Formats: sequence, structure tokens, C-alpha cells
Amino acid sequence: MKRLPMTAVGHAALADEMRHRVSVERPSLVRRIQQAIADEPNMVENSEYQVALAEQSVNESRIAELEDKLARAEIVDVSKFSGDTIKFGATVTLSDEDTGVQRVWQIVGEPEADASKHKISISSPIGRALIGKSKGASVVVETPGGAKTYKVRQVNWQDERSEQEHL
Repeated sequence: MKRLPMTAVGHAALADEMRHRVSVERPSLVRRIQQAIADEPNMVENSEYQVALAEQSVNESRIAELEDKLARAEIVDVSKFSGDTIKFGATVTLSDEDTGVQRVWQIVGEPEADASKHKISISSPIGRALIGKSKGASVVVETPGGAKTYKVRQVNWQDERSEQEHL
């Protein structure tokens, strides 16, 4: 079984989503299906029933996916790391060498990656390119639009909760 590295915050978010899907979404969908059957017993022509059944299928698939990810989770305690070398969990400040634009990214596991929250997967092209690099290094990343070069400006090992507030 392949382990999935993730931060404690990422693990907690997945566990919260699973609890919500199991304790709130699942019973709600069961009630909707029961109500749809009560309103129209001909299930073939009952559109409410068909929609609720499809939503239930999506919910159950996501629950199974979350169970799998949580079972394979390997929680990495980022607070124990330090130094200028980039590893899993590092929060990295990069500047685009062409435009000078700076961005801050935390390198996290695939299940918790979310670019809108400044979290990139360790298996993404930029995540793979950054691992093992240090502050001051130039990093070339192959993107669909061509190679991009970034300069590593800073490597931080802050507590994830305070880092989230910063981002």
C-alpha cells in the first residue's frame, strides 16, 4: 500500500470532509431518495429520485476515496524541520526571474494540494523541481508554456496554522 504524505492540517481537513459526508450528506440523500419514492413510486420516470440517486453515488464514491487516502496517510510533522534546504512541508518564497513576481507556496501531499490556498503537491512539476534546493538557488521548471526559472528567496518552517493565516 503506497503511503500518502500529508501535513496534520491536510489530514484534519480530509477527516472533517469525511465526517461531514458520512454524518450530514449521506442521511440527507437517503431522506431525499425516500421522499422522492413516496412522491412518485414509478422510479423510472421519477426525476427527483434519479438526481438524488446520482448525488448519492457521487457522495459514496468520495467517501470511499477519502477512506482510502486517510488509511494511507503518513502525517509529517513539519514543525520538526528547519534549515534552508527545501523538503516536504516547506513554505517557499519564489520570484519569477523573468517578471520578478514573488509567490509563496507550501509543499504538501497530493490530497491537500490547492493552488488557491498556496499549497502545491510534492509531485507537481514545481514541487519536484524545488525538493533538495536551498535558499538562493535558481530552479528551472518545465511548464506547458515552456521552461520557467525561479529564484528561491526564502524557506520557512512555520507552524501550519500560523502559515495559513499569513497566506
